[in-house]
Amino acid sequence: MSKAMRMMTVLMLCGALLLSACSKGNEGGGNAENKGNAGNAGSPQAEEKIEEITVAFPMITASQQELQLVEDEINKISEEKIKTHVKFLPISAGEWAQRMNLIFSGGETLDLTYVAGGMYSGMVAKGQLVALDDLLNQHGEGIKSAFEEKYLSSTKIKGQIYSVPTVRDLAASFGITMRKDLVDKHGIDVASIKTLDDVEKVLKTIKDNEPNIVPLVPGGAGQTYRENHVFYDPLGDNMGVLPNYDNGLKVVNLYEMPEYKAFLDRVRQWYLDGYTLADAATNKTQTFELIKSGKAFAYLAMQKPGFAAQESKASSTEMVTAELIAPVATTSTVTGAMWGIPVHSKQQEKAMKFLNLLYSDPAIVNLFDWGIEGKHYVKAEGAADHVIAYPEGKDASTVGYNMLGWMFGNQFLSYVLNTDDPEIWAKTEEFNRVSKPSKALGFVFDASPVKTEVASVTNVVTQYRLPLETGSVDPEKMLPEFIEKLKAAGMDKIIAEKQKQLDEWAKANSVQ
Repeated sequence: MSKAMRMMTVLMLCGALLLSACSKGNEGGGNAENKGNAGNAGSPQAEEKIEEITVAFPMITASQQELQLVEDEINKISEEKIKTHVKFLPISAGEWAQRMNLIFSGGETLDLTYVAGGMYSGMVAKGQLVALDDLLNQHGEGIKSAFEEKYLSSTKIKGQIYSVPTVRDLAASFGITMRKDLVDKHGIDVASIKTLDDVEKVLKTIKDNEPNIVPLVPGGAGQTYRENHVFYDPLGDNMGVLPNYDNGLKVVNLYEMPEYKAFLDRVRQWYLDGYTLADAATNKTQTFELIKSGKAFAYLAMQKPGFAAQESKASSTEMVTAELIAPVATTSTVTGAMWGIPVHSKQQEKAMKFLNLLYSDPAIVNLFDWGIEGKHYVKAEGAADHVIAYPEGKDASTVGYNMLGWMFGNQFLSYVLNTDDPEIWAKTEEFNRVSKPSKALGFVFDASPVKTEVASVTNVVTQYRLPLETGSVDPEKMLPEFIEKLKAAGMDKIIAEKQKQLDEWAKANSVQ
């Protein structure tokens, strides 16, 4: 799983608290140089009054001592371009759901907010976000020009856009990530690894020749192998899925799919053969630590352009990757990180104008992502203009400002650190372009009609998922028991409701 998606998952879990909370108010109304010109659309008149907007976002990284300096620099641009003064409202990720609940229930000042994908449909259902379509047409040209239509449209709920996704990797591929030193040592041909059968041969090689190294570990503590080898559209929550991202839009029970049983059988055999981590179901050690300490060789993971370099830095070990499932775009991959305007904002037009700058103005984007040039970063010597480095003697933890770029606007306008591929954004844009869209791209499930069943099914899945999907138990015995308990908890009712909503969505969007 990519670092971005791991962070998104934290916010999605926090968001579960918000979905059950009460809200106040009703539903409301490449090339950096070329894309940057879009920010001039609808420039304000000189006599326009400067208004203040409050912008909220979760704080996931700890190195933010100089956030105020960055806010001041952003205001120099926003006050001049759109007559808007921006006030940041950073909120700890762990407190995000609770704090946002208080803001919405109390009608506190908030004009623009980060929206985690897992919270999106619930916020719209409770009337907490403004429908953005008119505002996008009036002041969002930079936003609209930054997306392929299939991606921007995939955020629609009942025909309207309530949040705009950030521009980043909007699809996902799945594959295996391996230590390069052992790949080279044993002459493993990475290009030849295309299927799980190929993976199995590699794992056997490591098991036979490296007795002190676990060939395969989960992609993260508390994760299973299936989570990082996804052959279906989860339709948001895995409670009713779309096999092969199509299946004629017929929703099925994941846990009754023949492919699911086959995967469990394979992982169980890997477990018995000693190819996998013996205590994977209870392991608390992070994958990066297992790799870094020399205890593990590989893991399955959700991938994207630049993923091998990202993982190499995280584990301080050079890694290589092989793709097993080609990139696919689902609603979940697109809506994982978004921005919306709260319904009680008194500055909705100004908020949209500033949001537009986040997708069209390279100076604004790079202030958010990297901070102030000369202080938090410098242009890398002997490199392209868009390549930067940390100042001498500084790194991400000591520079004083370190933000997660994927959370903010248009990453394709962002500078690239000199330790990363200088062509990463061109490759990511191509990755998005060639990805296969799920047939249900744009469908968002409203679980409120079956919330009792969802809670019950969630408890059952929590009980069986880890032992089954890490190979720790015999699926011949445990899978039938798992399925029986899922049905007793209401899985069939959830699937019927999801099918009903999917059929209605398909009819409204002329999807056949």
